[in-house]
Amino acid sequence: MSDLTVQAPLEEPARQEYFMEMAKKQVAQLSRELGRPLTCCINTFGCQMNARDSEKLVGILEKVGYEIIEDENADFVIYNTCTVRDNANQRVYGRLGVLNGYKRKNPHMKIALCGCMMQEPTVIEKIKNSYRFVDLIFGTHNIFKFAELLCSLFENEGMVIDIWKDTDKIVEDLPVERKYSFKSGINIMFGCNNFCSYCIVPYVRGRERSRNPKDIIREIEGLVADGVVEIMLLGQNVNSYGKNLEEPITFAQLLQDVERIEGLERIRFMTSHPKDLSDELIEVMKHSKKICRHLHLPLQSGSTKILTAMNRRYTKEQYLELAEKIRKEIPDMAITTDIIVGFPGETKEDVDETIDVIRRVKYDNAFTFIYSKRTGTPAAAMEQVPEELVKEQFDRVLKTVQETAREQVSRYQGQICDVLVEEINENDSSLVTGRMSNNTLVHFPGDISLVGKLVNVSLDECHGFYYMGHMVRS
Repeated sequence: MSDLTVQAPLEEPARQEYFMEMAKKQVAQLSRELGRPLTCCINTFGCQMNARDSEKLVGILEKVGYEIIEDENADFVIYNTCTVRDNANQRVYGRLGVLNGYKRKNPHMKIALCGCMMQEPTVIEKIKNSYRFVDLIFGTHNIFKFAELLCSLFENEGMVIDIWKDTDKIVEDLPVERKYSFKSGINIMFGCNNFCSYCIVPYVRGRERSRNPKDIIREIEGLVADGVVEIMLLGQNVNSYGKNLEEPITFAQLLQDVERIEGLERIRFMTSHPKDLSDELIEVMKHSKKICRHLHLPLQSGSTKILTAMNRRYTKEQYLELAEKIRKEIPDMAITTDIIVGFPGETKEDVDETIDVIRRVKYDNAFTFIYSKRTGTPAAAMEQVPEELVKEQFDRVLKTVQETAREQVSRYQGQICDVLVEEINENDSSLVTGRMSNNTLVHFPGDISLVGKLVNVSLDECHGFYYMGHMVRS
């Protein structure tokens, strides 16, 4: 416990522990005045990195005394934002209007905005001018500082804004409250150095910085001791892990270290960039007993011309060669991908190239997006494709993905596979839902006692992207 009679420490994480104690007193005092616990709701937009950041926020909020609820009509509402696509920004602006209505009825209510969207200067200006009821704004680089910002929120009137342009700081050993008891995401690195011409992530997440492997291993060992059986290693491009450390280490070497952790059953990771996925990594995946048979390998486009304009740093031929190598070395590997349709300058012929890659690689699934213009990226200044043409080409790509994916997924029908049960089925409470090693969803009869367990399931019926099955007693 921190001594609040002395000045706040300068070193982390001791400094944040000091402010957590201070915030705890402030929350307790307000709670006594109101005669009830203070409530908080966190709404997370975006990727697994954002979801993991939200778990860190929840860990701090629970430690200082907030009760976490799902209802946004709460004493404290936090939006952890995404800015990869413009519609994500618009959703946030739309929800803020609703929150303003809640706040008028609850004078104690506080509203905070954080995450990638907050790293855009134009967004900050818009919020300052049009959404003055927002109390706290912070970004992606100083999320570790949340307890300190909470104290500022209690102590100051008006909007608190704390945005860092960049950072090389990584703070370990702060509280985290996991969404699932049996699986967890683990940040192994932060930021991105790739600067794809359509992507705003390097501008809002900063340059690549890797965590010390000993800290990663220590965190995973702690999670396994707490009941976690599956971890997801997170980074914008995990292939770049370890390059900027004082003692460089490859991602493949890190995976081997993680594999040695006793009690850990499954290892996943996101995301590998095709430009630097190494033979070493393929070899490690091939021989691993724990690395899941699922690789997300973003294509974005099958046209070398468009890939060059995107600054992806590989050609169509190089991508196909890589996919073929993976299929040859690890035949049971499920490959999924991201595809953008409507990138500036894209023609029907370019889309034909993308469809050709889809048919040749035979993805198990693909996340297909219409290009979203992001101000500040090089692609935003390029000549845009008319909307009606984009929609037509998008439908063609989607149809091809659905056809090939259905074929890929169906090849397991009749087999018995290990499934990690994740939850009671949201549509039918007599069923549970889990995932195979290759990330395919499986629904089968069961109850809550199975959640978090690895069980053998017969894959009876393929329904496109998922299976219906039944548990097989060993």
